[in-house]
Amino acid sequence: MAETAKANGIDFYQYLVTLMTELPNLPIHPQPVILNNYMPWSKKIQATCAK
Repeated sequence: MAETAKANGIDFYQYLVTLMTELPNLPIHPQPVILNNYMPWSKKIQATCAK
């Protein structure tokens, strides 16, 4: 996970903070496609966690 974030130019600490604060509040079980927005290469993560 850390290496994938680094390979995509993501600040790993900020990425973890984002994941740990946002994922618990999302309806992931009924809508697993939501997780695509939290992959290191997604536009959302690139915008919020890029180095």
